[in-house]
Amino acid sequence: MFVEVLTGQSTQGEAADKYGVNRMTVNQICKMAKQGALNALAGTSIVGRPGRSPEAVELEAARREIERLRATVTEQAVALHLHQGKSLWG
Repeated sequence: MFVEVLTGQSTQGEAADKYGVNRMTVNQICKMAKQGALNALAGTSIVGRPGRSPEAVELEAARREIERLRATVTEQAVALHLHQGKSLWG
């Protein structure tokens, strides 16, 4: 029903007649479907299901990037230490 209305295949009135519901029901279904789609794209929860806010998703990504950078700096520090050690003894 929502897809038909969304794609212009049916008006809300036509969908209501086709599925045997009133126009207000079609309107509510369309609103709920649209909000659910927006929530899914934003990464937020939908009614009855836990989700993560956009801020939580961004925070997790930032923490992963910090950990990646920390590992890179550690690796480079070890390489520099080994390089300097070779030049002192070489």
